[in-house]
Amino acid sequence: MVSNPQRREQLADAGLRVLARSGARGLTHRAVDQAAGVPAGTASNYFRSRDALLGGLGERIFQRLTPDPDVLNELGAREPSMELFVDYIRDLVRRLSGAPDLIRALIELRLEGARRPQLGDILSATLHRGFRNDVLFHEASGLAGGAFEIALLHYALDGLMLDLLTTSIGAEVDVDDVVRAFVTRLVASHDAT
Repeated sequence: MVSNPQRREQLADAGLRVLARSGARGLTHRAVDQAAGVPAGTASNYFRSRDALLGGLGERIFQRLTPDPDVLNELGAREPSMELFVDYIRDLVRRLSGAPDLIRALIELRLEGARRPQLGDILSATLHRGFRNDVLFHEASGLAGGAFEIALLHYALDGLMLDLLTTSIGAEVDVDDVVRAFVTRLVASHDAT
């Protein structure tokens, strides 16, 4: 396999655009080559199979959604509180909603992973690692709640992103109000146990 990390990222980013706009059926090595503006066959040199391409796109999504270290340092300097928890989730929602193609591509990948067991295994490993890292980060921050509350938060945020970036239910609520409600209700349910 060819080893040029910048080219691999360029191809993965092009693949994410194709996946977000055309769905899993429109994602081919040729379509990625065209979207990246590279010679035909380039994507297949970096991603030998369709599952390798789809798995590589999953990894790239999470690389691109990595939090800004300056924001994390600023938030991490504060004392644990409900408002800090809200601000962490505000930052997450800002990053997610600010990258609609990435989230649409992730939704497509998850659906395709449900149809294709080998891809599902690859994607599961990435999602499980991300969840474990979220729980570890949350525990290290000293915020209320644990793994169960972080799972609930994932479920709630997945639904929020699905509604914001696809056909909406039309609730017309303020996203910041939704974030605050997620956090306060999760913390209240944790405190009640």
